[in-house]
Amino acid sequence: MIDQLIANIKKTNAPIVVGLDPMMKFIPEQIQKAAFAEYGETLKGAAEAIWQYNKGIVDAVADLIPAVKPQIAMYEQFGVEGLITFQKTVDYCHEKDLIVIGDVKRGDIGSTSAAYATAHLGKVQVGAKKIPAFNEDFATVNPYLGSDGITPFLDVCKEEKKGLFILVKTSNPSSGEFQDQMIGEKHLYEMVGERVAEWGSELMGDSYSYVGAVVGATYPEQGKLLRKVMPKSFILVPGYGAQGGKGEDLVHFFDEDGLGAIVNSSRGIITAYKNEAYASYGAEHFGEAARAAVLDMIADINGALERR
Repeated sequence: MIDQLIANIKKTNAPIVVGLDPMMKFIPEQIQKAAFAEYGETLKGAAEAIWQYNKGIVDAVADLIPAVKPQIAMYEQFGVEGLITFQKTVDYCHEKDLIVIGDVKRGDIGSTSAAYATAHLGKVQVGAKKIPAFNEDFATVNPYLGSDGITPFLDVCKEEKKGLFILVKTSNPSSGEFQDQMIGEKHLYEMVGERVAEWGSELMGDSYSYVGAVVGATYPEQGKLLRKVMPKSFILVPGYGAQGGKGEDLVHFFDEDGLGAIVNSSRGIITAYKNEAYASYGAEHFGEAARAAVLDMIADINGALERR
């Protein structure tokens, strides 16, 4: 699947991923009213509003981008109805030929980790059949439990040709409380990066590993170091836009060929119509505002790569 992601990036010339992280306060009033008119102010009504919002965003930007990244917690908060919308979103994005990165951040051990891997990347045995469940192409994974938590995911990835993005140095302000701790002469995040490279060496695509890393845009110096530590790992870079990351901060996350990283923006795209720069579109045209924000993001990142 890493080869398909790279092919999509080359086709669109857009090393970006749109985070589909909807919250009710993000959704234009006209969409909420229509959903509540049909299903009432219920979990099903909320899930319908989210579905229509997601569909509008995807329809507006699908031809510009290689991938999307739905954050499952934003759907889980609405219970089963929310998870149905998550599944509908994954399936619809696949219909649009988009790679889907399931931002699920799973981390456990043994049979529990194997079940998570099966749910999101594999196929579950049902009688004589093996059936995919959520069926994302990549999943984010928390490595805190060590190899016991990662190996079941690696096994499924090898069987299904799917991929992982393992948390290494995250974009949040408090990430350093654990990730920056020194162990001997190295930071913990560097040691995790070394293990990501090791895991990935057993699961190679044509140029890059199926095992990637999450490294936040808000830590460009660490990103520069980790690019060297993990030369064959694709880096998923959150923190662009709303969290402060800019294209010029990200050039060292990429290889010399302009590949090796994919940059995420969630709120900066899906709530662009609320941003002063795109306010002229209004809530009625939230999809067009998202499209304009995507084009600006692509120009920012590609421009920075050309200037480096």
